[in-house]
Amino acid sequence: MSMNVPKSEGKCIFCGKTFTKAGINRHLKTHLKQKEAENIKGQSYLIKIESNPYYGSLPYFLSLWVDGEATMEDIDSFLRGIWLECCGHMSDFSSGQVSMSEKVKEVFYKDLKLGYEYDFGSTTELQLTVLGEYSVKAEDEIVLLSRNDPLKWKCDSCNEEIATQICTVHDSMFCDKCGKKHEKECPDFEDYAYMPVVNSPRMGVCGYEGGSIDIERD
Repeated sequence: MSMNVPKSEGKCIFCGKTFTKAGINRHLKTHLKQKEAENIKGQSYLIKIESNPYYGSLPYFLSLWVDGEATMEDIDSFLRGIWLECCGHMSDFSSGQVSMSEKVKEVFYKDLKLGYEYDFGSTTELQLTVLGEYSVKAEDEIVLLSRNDPLKWKCDSCNEEIATQICTVHDSMFCDKCGKKHEKECPDFEDYAYMPVVNSPRMGVCGYEGGSIDIERD
């Protein structure tokens, strides 16, 4: 797969400004502090979700505002909908140490790092980090505060155009033009190896072709 990792940026849901992956959550904290002063009292959390850094840093990220009354199953369902669901695979948090039925407020605390796995065969491993706890009720069980905009991966063949498709046999990304050339050279491409470029760390894995949440940025 391409080693030319594109820049990762995302917009703030509150003000619409764009920030890097490294800067977005510092910015979001200022808005949540304002919410804490203005809105209904409760318990909520700012969490960052990314690919497990143990396996190398990837540019994908989610920033979520999660209400304390939500369950871990709510988070599981959200992750499936936005990044993961392909064939109804099993999943868990920290190798089953955290129950799906537990409320978020029973599990989360500031600076917690929690592992998550989807599909115990072709596994996608994520890490959840609790960046802040707030004495305010979130505006929904889970609010998507920011997400990396679609990444502009370069074609592995011409290294000029933006990639739109993947060959899972050759572990390569192609633009539309180079994809047509590759199809003539790789009989598996048309048969089963073609997959679309999508905005998810599960891109190119199993049968994943995109999410059902925030599809305009997929």
